[in-house]
Amino acid sequence: MPPQSTTMNNSDSSTVVLTTSIMSKLKAAKVFKTAVEPAAPSSPGQGSRSPSQQQGPRHITGLSFDDRGDQCITAGEDETFRLYNCKSGKQVKVLYSKKYGVDLPRFTHKNTAIIHASTKEDDTIRYHSLHDNKYLQYFKGHKGRVVSLEMSPIDDGFMSGSEDKTVRLWDLRSPNCRGLLNLPASPVVAYDTSGLVFAVGVNQYSRILLYDQANFDKAPFLTITLEDPSLTRISYPPRAIYMTSLSFSTDGKYLLVGCSGDAHYVMDAFEGHLLAKLEGHKGLERRRLEAQPTMEPSRGCSGEEVSWTPDSKFVVSGSLDGRICVWDLSNLEGKQGPINLKAETRPLQPFAVLEGHPGPSRCVKFNPRLAMMASAGAELAFWLPDPTGDPEEVAKELLKRR
Repeated sequence: MPPQSTTMNNSDSSTVVLTTSIMSKLKAAKVFKTAVEPAAPSSPGQGSRSPSQQQGPRHITGLSFDDRGDQCITAGEDETFRLYNCKSGKQVKVLYSKKYGVDLPRFTHKNTAIIHASTKEDDTIRYHSLHDNKYLQYFKGHKGRVVSLEMSPIDDGFMSGSEDKTVRLWDLRSPNCRGLLNLPASPVVAYDTSGLVFAVGVNQYSRILLYDQANFDKAPFLTITLEDPSLTRISYPPRAIYMTSLSFSTDGKYLLVGCSGDAHYVMDAFEGHLLAKLEGHKGLERRRLEAQPTMEPSRGCSGEEVSWTPDSKFVVSGSLDGRICVWDLSNLEGKQGPINLKAETRPLQPFAVLEGHPGPSRCVKFNPRLAMMASAGAELAFWLPDPTGDPEEVAKELLKRR
């Protein structure tokens, strides 16, 4: 299997020790070309075509690893979710959700069950057993598509953000929402690693609200403004930033803000300073390279393409051109004093750009325990370090080894 690591915080949180050398030598060791079923061709007399047929091949829209990094699950526009064994590098099973659709798959703390958003019928969140392919619970309440879904890192709680401009807090043991936040626009959400704090990014207002989990019904204890003055040099008025994901660093100090355009941002999670602007990729707001960006930003097909490595030293991101960009944040400099929203932050370019993913790299995540990365779009790829020796044979051996 991919190499194990030493511990980071305690004996139960063993993870990989990553270096710039390892990250720059990652290779697509296994590519699943049939990870998404192709769309059926339209009949000659059919008057209209589905969005996926108009915009190209179907894509994987979300992926998730279990807590131990043993399994990976994907959700696709073909209304299937597929389970993969990370150690053998093989697909384990294919499950169908033709009636409700499937998006944003998230393992619970049991590797035999997931929660996921729906894309058809209604906006219910579903709790699904992978073992016997049955729904265990339905979580109803949202009146718009769920665009952000995260499990608590410490218990059976989870959180969802929807286009109905609400955030809802849930518990796997009850179908009833246990908390509700009404917001002025569509939100994205994230827990910090302690599970005691969560963040809500509010689009159109460029605000990130930080809440105490135990007092979510009170005002946020910190409001961060995401503003990039350099955008005024491109157009005026400047094109708005559209947030598609949030994620805290392992130590809780930083907040990675994934965006639909050609930049992601890293914020100080304690005071709200803008610390880094990550450039070098092509934003996934558009589905095709030849499509022109519009003045009004949108979520597009992005949201799952950018994430931290488990040690939070690096950020990996997909790109519309299929490349995987890797930024080194191990020496990120902090800021102190009053926040200056007019001060520009020097863009940070990737130290490594990985080739090998076919088509747009729409989802990119790192395994929490193994030296392995997954990227997905029209196909799924598992990436491994490329030590000396024949790359193909080494990759095969790493995937087989237990």
